[in-house]
Amino acid sequence: MAATVNVENPLLSDFTFPPFDVVEAKHVRPGMRTLLKQLEDDLVKLESTVEPTWDKLVVPFEKIVDRLTVVWGIVNHLKSVKDNDELRSAIEEVQPEKVKFVLRLGQSKPIFNAFKAIQESSSWQALSESRKRIVKAQIKEAVLNGVALDDEKREQFNKIQQELEKLSQKFSENALDATKKFELLITDEKEIEGLPATVLGLAAQTALSKGHEGASAENGPWLITLDAPSYLPVLQHAKNRSLREKVYRAHITKAAAGDLDNTDIINQTLKLRLEKAKLLGYNNYAEVSMAKKMATVEKAEELLEKLRSASWDAAVRDMEDLRTFCREKGAVEANDLQHWDTGFWSERLRETKYDINEEELRPFFSLPRVLDGLFNLVNVLFEIEIEPADGVAPVWNSDVRFYCVKDLSGSPIAYFYFDPYSRPSEKRGGAWMDEVIGRSRVMAHNSNSTRLPIAHVVCNQTPPVGSKPSLMTFREVETIFHEFGHALQHMLTKEDEGLVSGIRGIEWDAVELPSQFMENWCYHWDTLMNIAKHYETGESLPEEVYSKLVAARTFRAGTLSLRQIRFASIDLELHTKYLPGGSESIFDVDQRVCQRTQVMPPLPEDRFLCSFSHIFAGGYEAGYYSYKWAEVLSADAFSAFEEVGLDNNKAVKETGHKFRETILALGGGSPPLQVFVEFRGREPSPDALLRHNGLLPVPASA
Repeated sequence: MAATVNVENPLLSDFTFPPFDVVEAKHVRPGMRTLLKQLEDDLVKLESTVEPTWDKLVVPFEKIVDRLTVVWGIVNHLKSVKDNDELRSAIEEVQPEKVKFVLRLGQSKPIFNAFKAIQESSSWQALSESRKRIVKAQIKEAVLNGVALDDEKREQFNKIQQELEKLSQKFSENALDATKKFELLITDEKEIEGLPATVLGLAAQTALSKGHEGASAENGPWLITLDAPSYLPVLQHAKNRSLREKVYRAHITKAAAGDLDNTDIINQTLKLRLEKAKLLGYNNYAEVSMAKKMATVEKAEELLEKLRSASWDAAVRDMEDLRTFCREKGAVEANDLQHWDTGFWSERLRETKYDINEEELRPFFSLPRVLDGLFNLVNVLFEIEIEPADGVAPVWNSDVRFYCVKDLSGSPIAYFYFDPYSRPSEKRGGAWMDEVIGRSRVMAHNSNSTRLPIAHVVCNQTPPVGSKPSLMTFREVETIFHEFGHALQHMLTKEDEGLVSGIRGIEWDAVELPSQFMENWCYHWDTLMNIAKHYETGESLPEEVYSKLVAARTFRAGTLSLRQIRFASIDLELHTKYLPGGSESIFDVDQRVCQRTQVMPPLPEDRFLCSFSHIFAGGYEAGYYSYKWAEVLSADAFSAFEEVGLDNNKAVKETGHKFRETILALGGGSPPLQVFVEFRGREPSPDALLRHNGLLPVPASA
C-alpha cells in the first residue's frame, strides 16, 4: 500500500502504511544513512532560511522530526517483535549517527532562537493554546538537550548522550537474551503436578519448537522458560516447591551474571545521568526528568508516601492471612514462607476465599470474544466502530491483525495493528502500545486535510494451542484493555498539530490515565458479560463467579500497591540520592528501600534491577511513579461514570462523550491538569483509587 515503493530500500518509500513485510536488516544501514543525509540537508536549509513564523519554522521542523520518528520507529519496532543478530548489529551501527543528528537538531541555535523569538513576538497572544504549548515545549526541550551549554560542555553532553543510548540498547538486549537463555526441560510428570492444562500445552509446544519431537501436553517433555506466560503459572500453581524456587531464583537474577550481567551497565547509566544533570545545572537526574512532567520530585515522593502509609497495614494483614492459611493447610512451608511460596499460596487462598481459579476461568476468556467485547464497549462509550482490515497493510508476522477505526458516519479516523502472542525467540516480553504514525495536518498526503493516526498494540499472551483459541487469564484481559486505552488516546485525538497530537507532548506522568481508566471496565457487569462466554459451549460466566471476581479485585491490594511503590521508590532513590561508585551498591539501596516498602524483604541475592527495563531501557527513568500518579487520575475519572450510574446508559454515553472530547481528543495541546479539570469539573483526588483498592482512607496527617 505504498504510494511509491522504493524497491531498493523500503524504508525510503513514500508509504501510507509501513512496509513491515519487506524491511530487513540489510535495509537498515543504507536506509538510515540516506535518510539522515536527507534530513541533515533539510536542517541546513531550514537554519539558513528560518524566520520566527509558524510556516517558516514549525512546519519544516515538524517534517524533519516526523520523518525520523516514523522511519526509526519502524526499525525499532521490528527489533522489539522480530529480533535477530543481523538487525541488532545494523541498529547498533547506525544508532550513534541517528543520536548525533537528534542532538544536532535539538541543539540548533538558529531554531532555538526562532522559537524564542515567536514567544517574545507581538503575535504570541494570538496563537492557539496548542501552538503555545509546542513553542514552550521546544524551548524547554532544547535547553534540556544542551543548547545553552558552551562548546566544551556541549561536546561532553553529546558524548554522554551517545553512551546512554548505547547502554540502554545493551541493557535491553541482555534482558531479552537472559530470558531466552533459561530453559528448564521436565520429563517427569510428578514434577509438574498442579500446572494447568493450558500451561502444559504451552510448555509442550515450546519443547516441540526446540526440537523435542513428539512433545505433548499429556506426556511431555515440557519446557519452562522465563517468558511470563511460562514462569508466572509455575509460581502460582506448581506443587513442586523446588521447581518454584528454581524458577523464582532464575527470574530475580536474570541478566545478573556472566556475559549478560547488567550491573555495570546500570552503574554506568546512573553515573552518566548524574553527570548530564549537573551539566544542565540540576542537582540530580530526577530534577531533569521532572522538568517535563506534571509532578515535582517532592510531589511524587509525597504521593508515594501517602499511598505507602495507606497500603502498609493492609499488606501486613495480607501476609498474616497467608501464614494462617498455610498453617491451616498443614503446609511444611507455613513457618518458613519464602518468596517462591507466596504466589502459590496466594492462589490457593484466593481459590478458597472467593472460589475462583484463574485457570478454570480461561475458557470464558477467548481472545476473539474479548476483542468483540472491548470493541462493543468503545462503540458505546466513544461512538466509534472498529472493523477488521486485514490485508490493507503489510504485517511482520502472520498472527498480526490490522483494524480500521471509523466514526459513526463510516469515515476512517485511525488504524491499528494488534500483535497478541508471545514469541520468546524473537519478541521482547511485556505489553505495550506505540505510535506508528501520528495525526497531523502538516503531514497530510495527497488531497487529505489530515494524516490519520496509526498505532501498535502488542501483548505477550499464551498463543492458541492446537485447535483452541488463545484462552486468557483475567489479568491478560485487563492488559489488553490497558494497552487499548493508550491506543485510544493516540487514535481519537482531534488535535491537528502533529507535535502535540495523540500521545505526543503529554506529560509522561499523565500518559497512563486512559490506559488505567480502561482497566476499570473489566469489572463492569455489562462489559464482562459481553466478553465472558465459554469458547466451546457459549455459556455465560455464572453470576456468582462475576461477584467473586469483583470481590477478589481487592484481594492482596495492599501487597500489590506496595510492589508498585517499591519500584517507584527505588527509581526515585537511584535518581535523587544515590551516588554511583560510593560505599552503597544499587542492590544495597534496593534492600534499604524495601525495608519501608516490602513486608517480606527480598532475598539478599535479589537482582531484579538487572532486568528492570522500564527505568534502564524504557523511558521511565525517574518516572516510574507515573503509574501511581496516573492511577489517581484514572480512578477519579472512572468515578465520574460511577457517580452517574454505570447502568444508566444515557448518562454513561454522555460522560463517555465528554471523556472522549477532553482526555482522548485534546492530546498534548493542553496541560493535562487543565484537561482533567475540564472533564471532571475539579482537581483530582486519591480517594477513588483507595476506595477501588479497598484500602483505608489516607489519614489527614499522612
